[in-house]
Amino acid sequence: MADPVHAPSPEDDPERTELIPKVSDPESSLASLPLGGTEEKSAKYRAGKHRRPPRKQPLWRELLTLLTIALVLTFLIQTFLGRVYSIPSGSMEQTLHGCAGCTGDRVLVDKLVYDFRDPAPGDVVVFEGPDTWTENDTTPLGPSNPVVRGLQWIGSLVGLAPPNERDFVKRVIAVGGQKVQCCDEKSRVLVDGHPLDEPYVYWQNGAPDGRQRFDPVVVPEGTLWVMGDNRSDSCDSRCQGGGGLRGVVPIDKVIGKVRYIVLPPGRWRGVGDHNSQAGVSVALSAPAWQQSAPLGAGLAIAWPTLWLGRRVRRRHR
Repeated sequence: MADPVHAPSPEDDPERTELIPKVSDPESSLASLPLGGTEEKSAKYRAGKHRRPPRKQPLWRELLTLLTIALVLTFLIQTFLGRVYSIPSGSMEQTLHGCAGCTGDRVLVDKLVYDFRDPAPGDVVVFEGPDTWTENDTTPLGPSNPVVRGLQWIGSLVGLAPPNERDFVKRVIAVGGQKVQCCDEKSRVLVDGHPLDEPYVYWQNGAPDGRQRFDPVVVPEGTLWVMGDNRSDSCDSRCQGGGGLRGVVPIDKVIGKVRYIVLPPGRWRGVGDHNSQAGVSVALSAPAWQQSAPLGAGLAIAWPTLWLGRRVRRRHR
């Protein structure tokens, strides 16, 4: 009986074995096939270049997105951290410029510091005018054009327009529980019977006069006695609401502390908070950890933004 016929296996024929690629390594088998372009296609597949590249966005859409993000970030920062205000009058000369015929200063106001402490003597603060200061004011009518109103609102965010006609900037002279009056024989303000050291005071007329005098006032708890550095041209706690107890400012009306002059460029500088009651200049009126709180908040906001940006870039690669 004849042996069954069978096809020889590759192992039986060494020459045929060399012609048949091994299938244990798919990549090497694809690379060894003599088909045109197979090696190039395999390399593109491994590199992920078979994907369709992301469609490039129009320039106008990218600019609109950037503008929207900038406005949102500006609104959040100026609502919770700090805001730029313009100085509309000369009541704080010569610490802050706002005189007629000159370029008014733009100042950066720290809105976070008073979450950790109360305003102290010597602080230059921005506050919302209490009812006794604004009860006789008429509400100014805004422009009827919605585009103009929108531009004014944007300008107020970056300090190019007054943010509010009823916001004021003054210096804290006395706090709750202290007795303040003016003046001694050298025309100095007295707090609890002690004369204040006020090197920042500016007399527009060259010297003080009798109009600066006011009767003693015991400042109620939770309120502040504030005055402008230009004592000859500032209606402050001495005259607002008729003066006396009607001139004090509740602490909850304080918006923030003036930190820096940011415009014009020639006047870039910090705004000092000379403690007139102590007779010394206090460079940092809050503990170090309180001063670093705005920076920490900024980093906490920036980190998620950076992380999200990296994720977006990776998805578009």
